[in-house]
Amino acid sequence: VKLNGSCCIADFGLAVTHVQATDELDLGTNPRVGTKRYMSPEVLDETIRMDNFDAFRRVDIYALGLVYWEVSRRTISNGIAEDYKPPFHDVVPSDPSFEDMRKVVCVDQQRPNLPNRWASDQFLSGIAKLMRECWHQNANVRLPALRIKKTLLKLASADSTINLEDMEVCV
Repeated sequence: VKLNGSCCIADFGLAVTHVQATDELDLGTNPRVGTKRYMSPEVLDETIRMDNFDAFRRVDIYALGLVYWEVSRRTISNGIAEDYKPPFHDVVPSDPSFEDMRKVVCVDQQRPNLPNRWASDQFLSGIAKLMRECWHQNANVRLPALRIKKTLLKLASADSTINLEDMEVCV
């Protein structure tokens, strides 16, 4: 979190270089790098199209949905905020294997549980909907970054406790 309150999230576990002019990708030889509990279904089941830059964007959107879940759990609503827990804390070991995550995410198609209290909070209920669209099993259905930004701004503008002048949403 920057001094002005804006958040920056970066993870380069599966970084690629994309030359837009030629649509060429330069990537490592192993797509199975990064934090296993944040890996998308297509990375876990090894169906990701390694020649398609948009496939990597969709992988990031999946992980972003999990980060939103982590942040939202810690958000106070109705006087309650959950203790910090990583995604899938209740269904995999603290250091899950690739196979642990593949079973939970691909085979069982599980996602983190959304607390019931979020339904009564307009902002958290909107974020919950956004998360579900980010971590959709079908990568092609996941939201693009610009749609996420617009949705966040719309949710924030409807919440009188959020000062939009202090809010910076980067995509």
